[in-house]
Amino acid sequence: MPANSIEATAGPSLIRQGADWVAVYKPAGIPVQPDPSGSADLLTWTRAATGDARLELVNRLDRPVSGVVVMAAGQVLEALNRTFRERQVRKTYHAIVEGSVNPDGPIELVHRLVHDARTHRARQARANDKEAREVHLNVRVLHRFERYTLVELEPREGAFHQLRAQLSFWGHPIKGDVKYGARRGEPDRSIALHALRLGFPDTVTKEQVFLEAPIALQGVWRLLSDR
Repeated sequence: MPANSIEATAGPSLIRQGADWVAVYKPAGIPVQPDPSGSADLLTWTRAATGDARLELVNRLDRPVSGVVVMAAGQVLEALNRTFRERQVRKTYHAIVEGSVNPDGPIELVHRLVHDARTHRARQARANDKEAREVHLNVRVLHRFERYTLVELEPREGAFHQLRAQLSFWGHPIKGDVKYGARRGEPDRSIALHALRLGFPDTVTKEQVFLEAPIALQGVWRLLSDR
């Protein structure tokens, strides 16, 4: 079994819990908070699992994405929100992308993106787009398959659909991500993007905290079991 992988996990689970904060594994397919679909969501599940109705989201993941999500309450929530806003957080993702990525890396992708609310997509900015945001993404190749490449990603920012859009504009859309140009979707509508690790300074001690959510070898990620 590959490193940073676990057997299939059907639902969310608690990773680590501290005073007024908790890290949770989010499977692909469930929203992080209540939405118009009425589907069971991660925030409601976590409040029930911990018995803490004060918890609020610190970071968010798209519905088809899996990985680590942090929630907090009170002064810890304020402190963590400030930490994320000031980019003191190191985020590491794994993704399976279409095609063979060369070279091995590290590769830095730089794009100017705009959040198109009408289409609910990120697009490349035009010259006259005043809301354009320059974003940076570091890419490193971990393994090549016949038609796909497993990559590690470290974004500098946290823009809307940043990783999905940048990889697509680079010519290597994420496996299953038909919204951003993948050849075909997955039966469960998941995409091969996983928020593997978060690192940030503790709000009190300032010591570095590392939180990790291993990849569940199910759905789009079964390809890793052949490594």
